Amino acid sequence: MSPHARILTGLVGGAAAGTLVNFFAADNPLLLGLVANVAEPLGRVWLNGLIMVVIPLILSTVAVGVAGLGSLAHVGRIGLLTLLTFLLLTAGAAGLGLVAANVIQPGAGLDTAVAARLVETYRGQAQGAMGLAQGALGINTFVNMVPRNPVGAAANGEMLAVIVFALFIGVGMTLVGRDRAEPLRRVLDSIGEVMVAIIGFVMKLAPFAVFALIFAVTARFGYDVLASLITYVITVIACLALFLFGGYAVVLRFVARRSPADFFRKARIVMVTAFSTSSSNATLPTTLRVTEEELRVPARIAGFVVPLGATMNMNGAALFEGVTVLFLAQVFGVELSLGAQIIVLLMAVVTAIGAAGVPSGSIPLLIMVLGMVGVPMEGIAIVLGTDRILDMCRTTVNVTGDMVTAAVVDRFERGEQAAVIADRAVPSRRASRS
Repeated sequence: MSPHARILTGLVGGAAAGTLVNFFAADNPLLLGLVANVAEPLGRVWLNGLIMVVIPLILSTVAVGVAGLGSLAHVGRIGLLTLLTFLLLTAGAAGLGLVAANVIQPGAGLDTAVAARLVETYRGQAQGAMGLAQGALGINTFVNMVPRNPVGAAANGEMLAVIVFALFIGVGMTLVGRDRAEPLRRVLDSIGEVMVAIIGFVMKLAPFAVFALIFAVTARFGYDVLASLITYVITVIACLALFLFGGYAVVLRFVARRSPADFFRKARIVMVTAFSTSSSNATLPTTLRVTEEELRVPARIAGFVVPLGATMNMNGAALFEGVTVLFLAQVFGVELSLGAQIIVLLMAVVTAIGAAGVPSGSIPLLIMVLGMVGVPMEGIAIVLGTDRILDMCRTTVNVTGDMVTAAVVDRFERGEQAAVIADRAVPSRRASRS
């Protein structure tokens, strides 16, 4: 059985087992103890095993990738193309979410008694997320991109700061010249290979860990909450699926010039891992390996685009924010004008860049957007019960978007290289004729 099939088996088995025990023993203390003391800890240990290699992997791959680009002009061109692709994909996803929410009106039919019960149930989680939202995005986010203490930034999990530091290392290696940078490049290459070996070992345990993670969620909540919010959940999942298999397919076919079917076949292990972990950071090692080995994107491009995408390219999160803001506005009877919805679109793009690549990392930023357009921020409690399943889906879209962007950048880089070779060949042909 292939790795992705084993993970999918664990996912389906865990969901079925959790739903079954929730149906027969939802409030049983023994069940709650099993979830809190066995299933969740086992899943978290596995997630920690993936996340622990992310910092050294980012440092090695980004630095070596930037150094491999050869010149600052090349770095600038690749960086501009990458950021432009990120922004266009994220804006398209957010726009799709807003259009769908306007057409379907998922919040119009939610019973007020159900909404009140959900707010009461998840009030504590909502207040905690609101506290995180107060400092989620601002001028300090920009200032802290360049870390005063790179070691401290790595210890605190400040991914954007770590990426910027790795970019500076790569630029410095470019400036000092290939011969003087070669010893450091070999060390970083070795670190990257060791991290990949650790990832391979950890992923062997994935089916069991995924079973534990999904069992914990379904055993605790079942599908009662999903039934209450079924229209909203279906709207979000349908939009994510449309963007994943429709929007990305169009970009792959007409921009990256790749076969969408072949791309999704090779990317399936990454998509299943992203769905299981709900974390772009935890999936990053697998994403890098598949992008280089299966999709055949050069390491210098994959090492630059993919780690950056894990922090900045949150297409699924932007779509989720667009649908959720309009859903909650409909629940509370708040009319959002076209201007207000444009603000939602712009903020969904901006805040998606600042979202943490961890489970539910976009929730604090979503609360900030709610406050900006006059929707009660406490309403976030209504959707928290469904966030785990939706987070799994939007993380899959986020991570797949990183690979799509890498394919787009690779296509344009191949075209650029072909043009340079052609330009060099013209003088030589002229010389031979003379």
